[in-house]
Amino acid sequence: MTQNNPVKVGVIGCGNISDIYLTNAQWLNTIEVVGVTDLRISMAEAQAEKYNIPTVYPSVDAMLADPEIEMVLNITHPAAHGAVAQAAVDAGKSVYNEKPLTLNRDEGEKLVASAKAARVLVGCAPDTFLGAAHQTARKMIDDGAIGKLVSANAFMMSWGMEMWHPNPEFYFKEGGGPMFDMGPYYLTDLVFLMGSVHSVSGMVTTGRKKRTITSEPLNGTIIDVEVPTHVSGMMRFNNGAVGTIVQSFDIAGSELPHIEIHGDKGSLSVPDPNRFGGQLRIRKGGSREWEDVPLTHSYTENSRGLGLADMARALRSKDAHRANGDIAYHVLDLMHAFHDSSETGMNIVLKSSCDRPAPMPTDAFLGQNPKTSG
Repeated sequence: MTQNNPVKVGVIGCGNISDIYLTNAQWLNTIEVVGVTDLRISMAEAQAEKYNIPTVYPSVDAMLADPEIEMVLNITHPAAHGAVAQAAVDAGKSVYNEKPLTLNRDEGEKLVASAKAARVLVGCAPDTFLGAAHQTARKMIDDGAIGKLVSANAFMMSWGMEMWHPNPEFYFKEGGGPMFDMGPYYLTDLVFLMGSVHSVSGMVTTGRKKRTITSEPLNGTIIDVEVPTHVSGMMRFNNGAVGTIVQSFDIAGSELPHIEIHGDKGSLSVPDPNRFGGQLRIRKGGSREWEDVPLTHSYTENSRGLGLADMARALRSKDAHRANGDIAYHVLDLMHAFHDSSETGMNIVLKSSCDRPAPMPTDAFLGQNPKTSG
């Protein structure tokens, strides 16, 4: 049982997002965080003290050289995801990245292939699709509640994050933009629910070439925007269904849904894929009303780290894990394809594919989130 033999995890990167990972690591029963490191050692020391982590490594190399570390949680800056993850794999460690998997396809393809050759695992956020709302939606689809899949819509409409994020500039540089920042949540959920994508077309634009930070501590700083901030795309799934996606940092307000899945017997309204829970609804063909769907699965609260814990379970059991490198690379390929299509004016046939990850069990088999109610 993994809870009696948890996988020893080292965390690289101790910025804002590390708090939720380190908080949840305390109840996830397949992992034990035994070390941290960061380019800013003071931040690593602070997190080690806050979360009672025994070892602060002076460098990434020092962590990777430690035989106690079996798995690395890589929550560095997006531009470093590829290099840090590749170094972990080369050192014989399994690695779980924050999204995106890597910045470019070449890095991602090499990472996934070399991990398979080395017989270590690669995983990647987001893992929100492992939450109760999205798992219940998958069960409804698999049980035939909306019939044969016909189409999907996915919308992330935002004005950006320079009003609230303490250091938002990287969102508007290479590796940023709405598709690479938020697209992984929406695309991963769509692939989990609908299956892999065959081909896409896309159009992109940039609303504001300069943005002014109004959050502290950089209030008044001007950002030069270097990436598209509005991406519209069409998808043809390998099962024949079609989909529409819009990811934007240029929308002041919208009443569009997060995700809708449509079949020949009805429709599902799926809540925010950046959340684990939320209200799932169904509308049967011919009905005039949406009906609330009771959630059948566990993990309604912020359970970030489930993907890491599920990968640790798989490492011990030699089984498949869900937030895996294949789906992460397919999503990376998709995100680039929308931009490629806009640049070339052509429909892009995806070279990558992946299996739909297996559904989660209904019980809290990776540990009970203490914040879960009901």
